[in-house]
Formats: sequence, structure tokens, C-alpha cells
Amino acid sequence: MYDLIIIGGGPAGIAAAIYAARKHLRAVLIAEEIGGQSTVSEGIENWIGTPKIHGADLAKSFKTHLDAVKNDFVMLATGERATELTKTPEGMFLAKTKTGKEFTAKAVLLASGASRKKLKVPGADTFENKGVTYCASCDGPLFGDMDVAVIGGGNAGFETALQLLAYAKSVTLIHRHQEFKADPITVAKVTAHPNMKVLRHAEITEVMGDQFVTGLKYLDKNSGETKELKVSGLFVETGVMPNTDFVANLVDLDEVHRVKVDPRNQRTNVEGIWAAGDCTDELYHQNNIAAGDGVKALEDMYLWIKKR
Repeated sequence: MYDLIIIGGGPAGIAAAIYAARKHLRAVLIAEEIGGQSTVSEGIENWIGTPKIHGADLAKSFKTHLDAVKNDFVMLATGERATELTKTPEGMFLAKTKTGKEFTAKAVLLASGASRKKLKVPGADTFENKGVTYCASCDGPLFGDMDVAVIGGGNAGFETALQLLAYAKSVTLIHRHQEFKADPITVAKVTAHPNMKVLRHAEITEVMGDQFVTGLKYLDKNSGETKELKVSGLFVETGVMPNTDFVANLVDLDEVHRVKVDPRNQRTNVEGIWAAGDCTDELYHQNNIAAGDGVKALEDMYLWIKKR
């Protein structure tokens, strides 16, 4: 029996685990790996206190910090994926993992994050982290004075394009439909930039390159022609999928399956369950925000547990 179960090894989960150890709460952290989505980034330049850090090094620093404080309070169940979370008749929470392990606790923090929708065309996997990237905030500065492309026509795609315009020589946004999903005011602002180009009703069919991305092929759906575009970077913004399937029948989710939380304390609609990071309906999803939300949740969880 633990005081709490933390599900997820990204910034939210690690921050909460560190605070749990400092407050002498008995916790188990269930995670496939330590680090979160940014472990694949070649260079993160927005992690506060560190001008630039490789994603793998950020994950190592998470593990180092946690190892330094966890003592006998926090147990690491790494290499595990939570597949089911239920509430017992006694009011406790039972988490089951893919390998069949079970953990019981008084409270749960959902910090399971999200998985970016991957680009499914030839070359996309080959050149991931070699020009194909899923994080403009992490990798954008690496493409200074280069021609890059953004895949996606929603707000995230246009906001990514706007970020990249601060570094890149040119940005071409490719959207497979004629109409954009992004807010008109955002579209107008971004497309007004002189270094911005837009390809509507176009669908990428291949990523080309040698050691790194050199270009892409796309289908012009108006003419039926396959065309080429020379770029050094490709930023994919086709959405993310929150990792919340295992709690779909337990807590309230929004229309895209993110956990609904009270932003004051990260509580869900279920007494004893909190959530933080990219698996939630938090308006902004960033490493720093996830870590802060994890700390906020743990502070509230500590008071709740001590009052029981």
C-alpha cells in the first residue's frame, strides 16, 4: 500500500515524485521510461535554467535528481505501462501494468502524457530527428536561416510556423484540405509574413534526404501532380493523442480524450485522482508547465492525504 501512485515519467511525473520524496510520502512511479516526449529532441532551449540541453541529457538529469532524493520513499517501476486503473470497494486505487504488476494507493496522479501523431509516409521514420521533428519549441532554433516546412492546418501548425519565422529563411505550411482549421485571425497574421508560404489542398507523400532531410514530395490535389519542395526541416503538427485509454471509464475526459482538471489544484472529477501535464486539458503544453502542474498537484495531494 502506497500513499500515491504516479503514472508517467515526464516532467510532470518526475516533479511530483521529487516533491513526494521531499514530503516523505510513500509513492510508486510507473513509467515506460524517464524523460517524456522531449527525450528525442536534439536540443531543448526553453527548459528554464539551462540555455540548451539534449533531450536524452534532460532525461538523465531527471533520473539523477530523483535518485538523489527518493531514498525509501519513492519506488521506481520503470519499463512498465499502466493499462488499467480502478477504484476498490475500500476506496483505494489499484493500478495494473502491461506485465501484470499491481500497485495500490490512497491517491493517484495521472501524468501519462501524450503521443504525437506521427507522419506516415516513406522517409518520415528514417529522418526523424534528422530534419523531421515534432517540437518547434525544442528544435526550431536549430534551423536558423534554413528553408523549412510545417505539416498541419490547425492553430498548432500556424503557431509553429510563427515560431519558426523568427529563425528560418522561409517557412512553407502544407495543409491537405482547402480550408484551414486555425482561427482566421491567426491565419491572417502568419500568412502576412513575407517569408511565409502556404500550400493548400496538398498532401505530403515522401520525405527525401541523404544524412539529413533535403526535401519532400507532395501531391497537389488540385492538379493531381506530384511536386517537390526543397527544405532542410519538416515540422509535423498534425495533433497529439493523450495517453488516457486506461482511465476512460474512470475520470471525465474532454472531446479529444484529455483529462479534465481544476487548474487551481489539478484535481479531476474523482476524489483522490489528480492529473498534470500533456494528458490534461491544460491550455498550454510545455515541459516547464507540466513540471509546475505536477508540483501543484503534489502540494494539494499532500494536504489531502494527511487529512485522511
